[in-house]
Amino acid sequence: MIPYGRQSIDKEDIDAVLKVLKSDFLTQGPCVPLFEKEITTKVGAKYGIAVNSATSALHIACMSLNLKPGDWLWTSPITFVASANCGVYCGANIDFVDIDPVTFTLCPVELEKKLVSAEAKGKLPKIVVAVHLAGQSCNMEKIFNLSKKYDFKVVEDASHAIGAKYKEEYIGNCRYSDIAIFSFHPVKIITSAEGGIALTNNKVLADNMRLHRSHGITRSKELMEEKAPGPWYYEQINIGFNYRMTDLQAALGMSQLAKLDYFVTKRNNIANRYNKLLADLPLSLPVIHPDNYSAFHLYIVQIKTEELEISQKEIFNYLIRNGINVNLHYIPVHTQPFFRKLGFKKNDFHKSLTYYSKAISLPIYPALEEQQQEFIILKIKELIKNKS
Repeated sequence: MIPYGRQSIDKEDIDAVLKVLKSDFLTQGPCVPLFEKEITTKVGAKYGIAVNSATSALHIACMSLNLKPGDWLWTSPITFVASANCGVYCGANIDFVDIDPVTFTLCPVELEKKLVSAEAKGKLPKIVVAVHLAGQSCNMEKIFNLSKKYDFKVVEDASHAIGAKYKEEYIGNCRYSDIAIFSFHPVKIITSAEGGIALTNNKVLADNMRLHRSHGITRSKELMEEKAPGPWYYEQINIGFNYRMTDLQAALGMSQLAKLDYFVTKRNNIANRYNKLLADLPLSLPVIHPDNYSAFHLYIVQIKTEELEISQKEIFNYLIRNGINVNLHYIPVHTQPFFRKLGFKKNDFHKSLTYYSKAISLPIYPALEEQQQEFIILKIKELIKNKS
């Protein structure tokens, strides 16, 4: 099977992990702060808090912004469930903002309309989680300006977007947000096996997220309530979790980070080849806004069902039968049984539903070979020709 995405691991990555295995520290050693520093230096943020997953990063981001029961968190329906669940973990109310039908990211026009309505009802969001789907940034300047007008915080779920750029600057610099999140899951741009990081330019938020990452425990004299009776002393000053990243993961992450720009260039080259060779088919290909340089975590096409006598399901199943493991990102979150129990209806957010009915993610990852890509394109063309 040709997977839709996979990690690219080389000898340097393996050697980096082996070096840690032979060291004194497998966790809570020097590698995690080094990795945090390398990420912040790369993207231009002041503080980085590495954790065991992007889901954990989203959770501590919401906690640091004091999201609590009665508050509202808004996000896109077209995302992985973690973008909404982070609010549920804090006991907050969840709502969604429909997508831009061209970029598939959270639509600032829909956001503004919803904010006007919510202000009249006294139900403005405390946090908006803007999801950079497939590696392309949302219109962050517009979202940021709305955040100042309507007094909400902005978290960028940039799980797909490390190495991408918005207005010629790396995503993650938090110019237009309070906190930005990257994922290092194996199918993402770079990997630490499992892992994530929360980035911010606000020291108070950074300090809070570090506490939430590790049980709410501190050894800092400035934060402790009692004078330390000895070097063994620590205090738990709030509730926290064990969301720490290991040194093994950080070492792999640092080795991968050195190849970030290469990986993103390779993904863009593969995407450009798809664009060229699929251009004459009844498919809508990804549109990248001029403000954006995408990391192309995903290559999402939409089937022009109005021009084809073939369904999304038929194409999906045909490609899988032929050894091409396509995927669909994502099932709209509001249609999930858990969220329907919260009152959402399956027919809410029509642009997201239209997207879902036509989208297919084709394989894209740095090690995808030209002949594999040609085979994928050949099978798509064969099926469409036979059905035309």
